[in-house]
Amino acid sequence: MALSSDSISLPKYMILSLSMIIACFITPSAGNFYKDVNVNWGDGRGKIVEGGRGLTLLLDQYSGSGFQSKNEYLFGRFDMQLRLIPGNSAGTVTTFFLASQGSAHDEIDFEFLGNSSGEPYTVHTNVYAQGKGDKEQQFRLWFDPSAAFHTYSIVWNPRRIIFLVDNIPIRVFHNHGGVPFPTSQPMRVHCSLWNADDWATQGGRVKTDWTKAPFVAYYRNFKINACVSGSIGGSCGSTSADSFGDEEWQTQELDSKGRNRLRWVHQKHMIYNYCGDMPRFPQGIPPECKRSRF
Repeated sequence: MALSSDSISLPKYMILSLSMIIACFITPSAGNFYKDVNVNWGDGRGKIVEGGRGLTLLLDQYSGSGFQSKNEYLFGRFDMQLRLIPGNSAGTVTTFFLASQGSAHDEIDFEFLGNSSGEPYTVHTNVYAQGKGDKEQQFRLWFDPSAAFHTYSIVWNPRRIIFLVDNIPIRVFHNHGGVPFPTSQPMRVHCSLWNADDWATQGGRVKTDWTKAPFVAYYRNFKINACVSGSIGGSCGSTSADSFGDEEWQTQELDSKGRNRLRWVHQKHMIYNYCGDMPRFPQGIPPECKRSRF
C-alpha cells in the first residue's frame, strides 16, 4: 500500500545527517536583474531591459546565452515569469533551474523543449542529488507559453520540492528516507537558452531551423524568497522546521485542492514519468516511485 507523504516523518538520524548549517538569512525580494544576476555567457546575447525588470536571452547559430544569480541559496521559493520562443522553436531549450557546483552537484530543473510550428512545447523537469538525476517527468502545458508571460515556480524546503506553473502544482518530489535529496549544497538560480537539436525535439529527429534565428526568450518578475548562503543573521541552513520563520515555503505542502490540481495535471498533461518507464529499470523501479506522488 502506498504511503501518504503526510504520514512520513524524517527520523532523527536523517535530520542530523542534513545538518550542514550555513549561516544565512531569509530574503524576500522582488528581483531586479541588475542587482540580482550576472549575465555570465553569450558574448552580449543576454540583455537586461526595462530598467532591470526584464531580461532577454538570444540564441543564434554561433551561441546561446545565459545568466545566474549572484547569490547562492539553501532552500526557498523562486518565481520567474517567462515568455518562450514563438513559432518554430524546434531544437531550442529554454531553462530555469537551481544548481550547485561540482561533480556531485544538486539540481532542480525546469527545461522547455521547443517544437515545430503548431506543435506544443514540452516541459521537462528533473531533480539531481549528489550528482545523480534520472528522475524526469515531462508535461504539455494547457496554454501556449509563447503567447504571453506565465509564472514558473520552484519551492524547495527540507521535506519536498514543488514545481508550479501559474501556482498550479505539476510535480512534487518528497524527501523520503534512503532516497537522495538536495539538502546541504547551496544552489544558484540559472537560466539559459541554447541549441540541443541532437535530442530536444522528438528525440533529435527535428533540427533547429537557423533561417528562423535569432531566437529570443523573455524573462521578467524574478522573485526570490529564500535563504542566502553565507550571510550572517539566522539559522536558515538548519533542516529543522522549528528554526524557520513563518514563511509559507519553509513547510509548504499540498492541501486537498493542490492534490486535486496535481492529479489533473498528471492525468491530462503528463507525457512521460520515469516511474512508469519499466524497460529503463529492469531491476525494479526506484524506491520513491512506490510511494504516493501526492
